[in-house]
Amino acid sequence: MLRRLYNWTLSLAATRHAERALFAVSFAESSFFPIPPDVLMIPMVIAKPLKWLRIALICTLASILGAIGGYLIGMFLFEAVGQPILAFYGKEHSFEQIAEWYNTWGGWGVLFAAITPFPYKVLTIFSGATGLNFGIFLLVSVIGRSFRFFLIAFLLNRYGVPIRDFIEKYLGILFTVFVVLLFGGFYLVKYVF
Repeated sequence: MLRRLYNWTLSLAATRHAERALFAVSFAESSFFPIPPDVLMIPMVIAKPLKWLRIALICTLASILGAIGGYLIGMFLFEAVGQPILAFYGKEHSFEQIAEWYNTWGGWGVLFAAITPFPYKVLTIFSGATGLNFGIFLLVSVIGRSFRFFLIAFLLNRYGVPIRDFIEKYLGILFTVFVVLLFGGFYLVKYVF
């Protein structure tokens, strides 16, 4: 089923409604949809490389708006759905402990998810549920999503079809390594030096 959904999403790139489809998929992926917008964005930029900035901007703006939607889902639906489940298992206090830790370090988690292939929607919803500072949430979402989508679009515009395989195979791993090194650097500066 996931493969059919992937193929359907990919087929949207060839339609005259590709930009609207990219907006919709980017928005939905940030809060609930399982297929990343890269699936649509990559063939769109390859087909129209001169529109790479526009395509990256559409993808970024929609993703940030979707992230706000995910935040609101966590903020308003957690009480109705999540709390009763935690209470049933006797873990309502565990959530408070996790939320306290997350509100201290969660901005880094959101940045990590915004750049890497980690399911971004998980942390957008969790950020709303824990009450992560909305300004921090929005700032790291803008930085992370802009970095990811504009870099991918730029690479596709610059190097064309040959870079597509590299992006699909290795860019997620490279983003993850980059973020881990970034976190490691901040950790070293704060605790070692």
